[in-house]
Amino acid sequence: MKKQALEDGSRSLGETVTAGIRRLLVEGAFAPGQRLSEIALCERLGVSRNTLREAFRTLAHEGLVTHQPHRGVFVTRPDPASIVEIYRLRRLIECRALDDAWPSHPAVKKMRAVVENGRECRERRDWLAVGTANMAFHGAIVALADSPRLDAFFSQILAELRLAFALMADKEWLHGPYVEMNQQVLDTFDAGDNKAAVALLEQYLAQSERVVLAAWERQATSGG
Repeated sequence: MKKQALEDGSRSLGETVTAGIRRLLVEGAFAPGQRLSEIALCERLGVSRNTLREAFRTLAHEGLVTHQPHRGVFVTRPDPASIVEIYRLRRLIECRALDDAWPSHPAVKKMRAVVENGRECRERRDWLAVGTANMAFHGAIVALADSPRLDAFFSQILAELRLAFALMADKEWLHGPYVEMNQQVLDTFDAGDNKAAVALLEQYLAQSERVVLAAWERQATSGG
């Protein structure tokens, strides 16, 4: 991310840097428990330490990073309670947005584009990129609600979700099936049956939650 790309007249530099780090979390750039180097991030984002620390304070408030005295800032490692809460919020937000959506909404075009992108990434066996496309699909579902505040809040949830996904060692097994599941939700919605699309999404989220909680349990049992 170039420094000039961070200049955004609609918000402070600190807010823009916070959004940039949050986006890197959504893209899987950092692992749970990873220590974040101030020097490396300042160079990567082209900002001062004071600006970066402002962003860290916001991200800590959101639960995405944790400050440990005399040690530094670390990416938060999700626990079962936070995973359950993430999925509860996803059901409330995504399912309602899809249920109330209009077929001609501009976000539907984005849903189609990211489903196709996920398919292309799967063909390249780029499972990290498949996961990022999946995040974008769910972000597009929330965009159906036409609420910038909800979009901003959901970006935080997506960042936490990506950290939960990082608990999975086998990224193909995690992300591969959701390419077709996204397509099924989209096809059902395109056919004009919002209720059926919501039912598919609810099943989808329940399956995903079980998979992530099982991954956490395996890591806890193995001491990972």
